[in-house]
Amino acid sequence: MSTASAPSFARNHPKALATVVTLVGYVVVIGTLYGDFGLYPEISESTVDLLAHAIAVVNAATIACLVAGIYWIRADEIQKHRAAMLAAFGLILVFLVLYLLKTGGGGRKEILAGEPLRGAYLAMLGIHIFLSVVAVPFVLYAITLGLTRTPTELKSTAHATVGRIAVTTWLVSLVLGIVAYLMLTFYYGPEQVEFVRGMA
Repeated sequence: MSTASAPSFARNHPKALATVVTLVGYVVVIGTLYGDFGLYPEISESTVDLLAHAIAVVNAATIACLVAGIYWIRADEIQKHRAAMLAAFGLILVFLVLYLLKTGGGGRKEILAGEPLRGAYLAMLGIHIFLSVVAVPFVLYAITLGLTRTPTELKSTAHATVGRIAVTTWLVSLVLGIVAYLMLTFYYGPEQVEFVRGMA
């Protein structure tokens, strides 16, 4: 596909583009979680912790951008809304890079004890992961529409409806992810958390 035809394809086939990119993203993440392809440099547990902190900061900044984007679209500040949503999308790409490096090169931490909060933590983590998976195609579709159409043209598309679904699932997922991070980092002691290197 030529450079000139790429924007045309995105404009004419936003659903197809969102679907393809979504599937590629799922394959990359699942491959990182459950495959051992040797693509990532091995990192220490302390670096995993550092990346987890960085991810939390990125996710908090993403929440701020999404909330600002909601405020600005309700105030009919289209350009500010667009800038906030593009910033949120850029931040989620930063998150993805950090997450893949942390998970693929380091590992994960598992809670071994601590009921009943362990159950609450796992429930929040499960909802967070589920909503993250659900949000991806909606986010990509909304972004594609937003980047390939003028504000006037967007009024005749599903951008507003899809955008509401995308932002809702994305925001709830991010908030639950940060709460789960805070519980894992500050509530559970080392004796309740096991570091697992590698995902295979």
